[in-house]
Amino acid sequence: MTTESGWSGVTMAALAERVGVSRQTVYNELGSKEGLAEAVILRELARFLSVVEAAFDAHPDVLVDAIRAATYGVLELAQDNKLLHAVVSATHGADTELLPLLTTHSQSLLEVAKAVVTERVTPYDLGLPTDRLEVAIDVVVRVVLSHVMQPSGPPAETADGIAWLAGLALRGA
Repeated sequence: MTTESGWSGVTMAALAERVGVSRQTVYNELGSKEGLAEAVILRELARFLSVVEAAFDAHPDVLVDAIRAATYGVLELAQDNKLLHAVVSATHGADTELLPLLTTHSQSLLEVAKAVVTERVTPYDLGLPTDRLEVAIDVVVRVVLSHVMQPSGPPAETADGIAWLAGLALRGA
């Protein structure tokens, strides 16, 4: 609905009608339009994180290769994601309501993403103290999200650069 008519065109009543339930059911499930926004963002995040998990599964022995594949997959998915483009390109009025959930108020998004990446990185024997590993994961997740929001080059090139940088940090351990 957001890609069709913008976030301002999405109402709880219209959503209820679209999915065939009562408006009260939607409110009971989501609480408010802000709750709906968070649910939409977290659903999209789950799609992106499934790409991350698949990349780590495909590269169980070389962390830098897993980082490269995960970054590439995320950036490829972002490139063609109509909802993400609708949110990022909204520049006026109520259509900017979703943008803070991806940027300035993105704490839950960051926490979920970092938790998944931490879980996937932990099996690699890095010899890094926990506090340093947390810093490295935080930086990589934030850089990837930054490129999702505002790409600066083709996904493959960006993924190579992020993997190179991660490899330097990991070798510096």
